[in-house]
Amino acid sequence: MLAFDDSINNKTGKRIFGCGFFFDHTAKVNQSTYPWAQNIVMLGLLKPIKGRWSCLPLASRFYHRQKDIDAGKINARSHGQLVTFQSKMAQAAEMILRIAAHFIDKPPLLVVCDSWFSNNGLWKPLSASGQSIHLLSRLRINTALYAEPNDAAKAAKGRPRKYGDRCGSVTDLAESLRDLAQTFSVMLYGKQCDVLAYDQVFMLKNLRCPVRVVWVFRKTQRVAFFTTDLTLSVTQIIEYYGARWKIEAGFKEIKQMEWMPPPTGPAAGRFRRESPLDPDGIKVPRWKFIHVKDKEDSSCRLQHTDWIWQKGSCNCTG
Repeated sequence: MLAFDDSINNKTGKRIFGCGFFFDHTAKVNQSTYPWAQNIVMLGLLKPIKGRWSCLPLASRFYHRQKDIDAGKINARSHGQLVTFQSKMAQAAEMILRIAAHFIDKPPLLVVCDSWFSNNGLWKPLSASGQSIHLLSRLRINTALYAEPNDAAKAAKGRPRKYGDRCGSVTDLAESLRDLAQTFSVMLYGKQCDVLAYDQVFMLKNLRCPVRVVWVFRKTQRVAFFTTDLTLSVTQIIEYYGARWKIEAGFKEIKQMEWMPPPTGPAAGRFRRESPLDPDGIKVPRWKFIHVKDKEDSSCRLQHTDWIWQKGSCNCTG
């Protein structure tokens, strides 16, 4: 299972690779909505480790604006050459297909993303590749849902119908389907929770395929998820989308580790950063323990470790 998202990394230098004025939808009132930053699109592996979900980074790309490339800015040059423009959807699809090429004989890949990426711009290249890849994401509240065409409509004269009748938007259907919801026990954020949910199969015009839609009802709010994998259960859909938050926690930790000051006290001289994010967006910040002869500590014997992203803590594995 893969997760991907994009994040901005604020900078101050004017000649730093990949920098530009990118929109920040998380900016507070006293912060700029278009800060000078790098925009990084990252793909990670979602995997449960010791009972909790973790996100292991696999690949990343720097996103450059088209107008910065056309202007020939130094921030859009790598080794003196202008980079080729790619949209975020194209970058995400390229990384996913490169990973999927190594799992041709394995079960289908499930890609989890937020609602910004859940459209045909990403789904079209993934479905056209011929590889077994499915999408799981969140539905926007104004998305229109359609019923599947019945057998009579398929057998009628003329071109067969691809969609049935319009059922309504996500918000409209949530009001009418709340009474049909059932309680499910879901492992969410490391603990077992009771969730009120309802699921049904619909057709989406923006993806042009059937999807399973799951509404999760709270006391005063509701949220809808969808997946192109119709074999997933309600509990799996909710748990997998909840695990997507680990890539958000990973963005926060990778930014903190990139500029982490040298350790002091007993750890001084035994722990240092090995490499930051490189200009091509391939490496991630990596740290290593260094053996100190005058200190008798078993932790010093770890020569090389990588970090696993987990909310609230960083665990290392050799």
